[in-house]
Amino acid sequence: MLTFVGLGLYDLEDISVKGLLYVRDADAVFLEAYTSRLMGTDVAAMEAFFGKKIRVLGREDVEQHPREILDCAAAGRVAFLTGGDPMVSTTHADLRLRAAAAGIETSIIHASSISSAVSGLSGLQNYRFGKSCSVPFPAKGWFPTAPIETVAANLALNLHTLVYLDIQNDRYMRVPEAIAVLEEMAEKRGIEPPALYVGIARAGSERPVVAAGTGAKLKETDFGPPLHILAVPAELHPMEREYLETFAGL
Repeated sequence: MLTFVGLGLYDLEDISVKGLLYVRDADAVFLEAYTSRLMGTDVAAMEAFFGKKIRVLGREDVEQHPREILDCAAAGRVAFLTGGDPMVSTTHADLRLRAAAAGIETSIIHASSISSAVSGLSGLQNYRFGKSCSVPFPAKGWFPTAPIETVAANLALNLHTLVYLDIQNDRYMRVPEAIAVLEEMAEKRGIEPPALYVGIARAGSERPVVAAGTGAKLKETDFGPPLHILAVPAELHPMEREYLETFAGL
């Protein structure tokens, strides 16, 4: 059995009771650490809390070399831990398909997801979001502009955009950096940059930071430690505007 267990947004207390019981009873526990991370805890604390040794996986371990995961699942009960909700990421859906093809039973234990938390913290109505996108750290000779094109296409349809920010081994993109990158992309593509952003830091913690405003304003805002995420609103419904004014300083 291969069970995908969502850890929620921020710390050890976010996991469901169902998920906790499964992990504590599992024969092997893997942690996917590249699509999201729980910033309110660490692997050592997880191992103490669950009473299990945890194998931490990188992208290649899951996407290119999943044999160890599948072999363990063929022989016993495996808990595959992910930040947020397990099936928000397509890489996890691919692993579940591989397991099914190998005749391995699978299941999912859901948890809170950043995609729903953003709506709750910002007041932006969830049914008004279009296609999401991710902003990567630029690299030498590589500066994709697809994210700003996605934002522009959504705005043309009067839809909000959820913008995921890059996570690497030694650094985490922050809201001010992401806005600067999007503005540079807009300039390169000849696209008008967004007039309004909503930045969110540490969703799921006791004191998340939520701030709305222009790019100039949010680039000067101290959002504090990661993880950060960004939303680009379309035309605001009166309730959305009131919510942002009340809870995000618009």
